[in-house]
Amino acid sequence: MKILSKLFYSSLALGALLSCESSIPNNETPALKISENGRYMMTEDGKPFFWLGDTGWLLFNKLDREEAEVYLEDRKKKGFNVIQAMVLHTVPSVNIYGDSSIVNSDISKPFITEGNDPNNPEQYDYWDHIDYMIDRAAAKGIYMALVPVWGTNVKNGLVSPEQARLFASFLADRWKDKNNIIWLNGGDIKGSDSIAVWKEIGPAIKGISPKQLMTYHPRGRTASSDWFHNESWLDFNMVQSGHRRYDQDTSSNEVKHYGEDNWRFMEVDWNLKPTKPTIDGEPSYEGIPQGLHDVKEIRWVDKDVRRYGYWSVFAGAFGYTYGQNSVMQMHSAKDTTSAYGSSMLWTEGLNAAGASQMIYLKNLMLSRGNYFDRIPDQTIIAENGERYDRLIATRTDDYAFIYNYSGREMKIIMGKLKGDKVKASWFNPRTGETIIIGELENKGIQIFKPQGEHKDGNDWVLILDKA
Repeated sequence: MKILSKLFYSSLALGALLSCESSIPNNETPALKISENGRYMMTEDGKPFFWLGDTGWLLFNKLDREEAEVYLEDRKKKGFNVIQAMVLHTVPSVNIYGDSSIVNSDISKPFITEGNDPNNPEQYDYWDHIDYMIDRAAAKGIYMALVPVWGTNVKNGLVSPEQARLFASFLADRWKDKNNIIWLNGGDIKGSDSIAVWKEIGPAIKGISPKQLMTYHPRGRTASSDWFHNESWLDFNMVQSGHRRYDQDTSSNEVKHYGEDNWRFMEVDWNLKPTKPTIDGEPSYEGIPQGLHDVKEIRWVDKDVRRYGYWSVFAGAFGYTYGQNSVMQMHSAKDTTSAYGSSMLWTEGLNAAGASQMIYLKNLMLSRGNYFDRIPDQTIIAENGERYDRLIATRTDDYAFIYNYSGREMKIIMGKLKGDKVKASWFNPRTGETIIIGELENKGIQIFKPQGEHKDGNDWVLILDKA
């Protein structure tokens, strides 16, 4: 930064300065709201919104404007419509241009520039840089799901409840006119850890910007509903099913022993009252070591992220968040270290196989009518299996989707759809292609066997449509 004249927010000057610093509204994206039945998201004009998220956690810190354009355009072309990112990864955070976010490591005092030109790289500051990325995302139809301050900082005592309230108020006022903002309170932390801070951030943002949706991003193998389901500021639930295999899921204390069965989180949240939508906001990332911390472990690959996606969505989730190890940390050639054994550059990670396959899930879920009537329904399956042989089904009265991860034989109870006959087909999650089976009687138990052998990753979706 070459501008030396800086302003920061003190508690006394907060109100006056907030109104001066609010950014220009961006209305390229329609505002989002919860569907009338409380299960899904929709645009303000009533259209279905299937959340296909990507974890670009360090976007604001590590990418310059040209790089951000490359990233956002790539994600747009691959069908992603939500980017999850941290506003403050550390306290303080510094961006690629050397601009600091706050004054004296106090998040209640954002470090802003007086009279600057946000389009001049010699003058724009940390907050102008985020403004730019938010607006570029909006122009591409992408929503930004923002974590105000990552949970580690709060756990380490760097943020008091009062500082959190002031900082959250600053953020909400600055971006209250942005239609493409979603809030992720928390940040990889149990809600019971520093709960006073999270209970300040939620109401502070909602009090200023009530229409922007909000959830809580929890610690691995926990859910926002564990602590905040009844909070008025929590519009939808988020789980972090985490990065562990079945045999690695052995710890205790406020975590669920579901192993890789992320569909179990969806089942729990589906049955809660009041009804709220839910999503897996952090399943295992493609390219990250299984178990996360031992870089010698084998890595999660595209078949795994597909499984997490279809399992969770068919079990009732309103969308899915994908992640790739190098992309989520924006690992670059300039980095002297990397997390979780990432050696691939983020620009290479953009083209990981799973990233290109996620759009097929989104397209499938938007391909039928009665979007908001869809329910999970395991009663359509006559004989189910465990772990990788588990079948997960979702349907309306007009169609049914049954996900089969392992290519096993399927016995399906007919008669759940309207009509005397159904049209059956196979959908390939790896390619997005559909193979017609034919028209069948809509009664009794029908047996289906997809192409290929019975093995992990030979995944298919059986589609039944009323004839």
